[in-house]
Amino acid sequence: MVTIIQEAASRLLEAEETKNVIEPLTVSYPGITVDEAYYTQLEIIRRKVEKGGIIVGKKIGATSKAIQNMFGVNQPDYGHLLADMMYVEGETVSLDKYIQPKVEFEIGFILKKDLKGPNVSVLDVIEATEYIVPAIEVIDSRIGDWKIKFEDTVADNGSSAAAIIGGKPTKLEGLDLTRIGMVAYRNGEMIDSGAGAAVLGNPLRSVAWLANSLGKYDVALKAGEIVLSGALTSAIEVNEGDTFTAEFAHIGSVTASFKR
Repeated sequence: MVTIIQEAASRLLEAEETKNVIEPLTVSYPGITVDEAYYTQLEIIRRKVEKGGIIVGKKIGATSKAIQNMFGVNQPDYGHLLADMMYVEGETVSLDKYIQPKVEFEIGFILKKDLKGPNVSVLDVIEATEYIVPAIEVIDSRIGDWKIKFEDTVADNGSSAAAIIGGKPTKLEGLDLTRIGMVAYRNGEMIDSGAGAAVLGNPLRSVAWLANSLGKYDVALKAGEIVLSGALTSAIEVNEGDTFTAEFAHIGSVTASFKR
């Protein structure tokens, strides 16, 4: 198992650095398990932290049917967010850093308490949340043409690449996250819409799922971290010069622009 984990981590890191995609790990290592994929992700993060990377949060992927259908997976996954992946609204994101990027529109949770599974409930998530914000996640794949299976995206840090945080910090009190609507625009034209209920029925449930899933690997969500709870719509391909805006009911909007 160690051999697969070490080799797979090295191949994914090299692909990220050189921008040369690799074949799916599920082709190179046909017997790779979900556990081996998650340990590969943890090995990648360990190496990045060893070189000065700082973990600032986590992302949850494949929470909506739209995303699961797009990538041919049938359950959520997760990845780590590092400080050098984060952008504040207004900054232009350089496409030179990515291979085949797409954007997703999400609700981000900023935590004020640690959460660690097992047995984390929705009520625990509510108590641990400082506020929520609208976010745009940039996903990318180090695997050619997004030909990924579940184990591929898990090993590849949940196909995560960057996140742009915007809007106003909003407390959870009085909000029904299932009913928060969102409209997405590309270059001023509406391209999609969705609501919080698309995210595992409720983004709160998504964060609880994450805390419990991470607990299996002795990983906690920490106070001060951001958690991207999952996409409300399908992922959208990014092209040179694109500007995306997601307008959320009650919690404001977030905009991201992309240049070479």
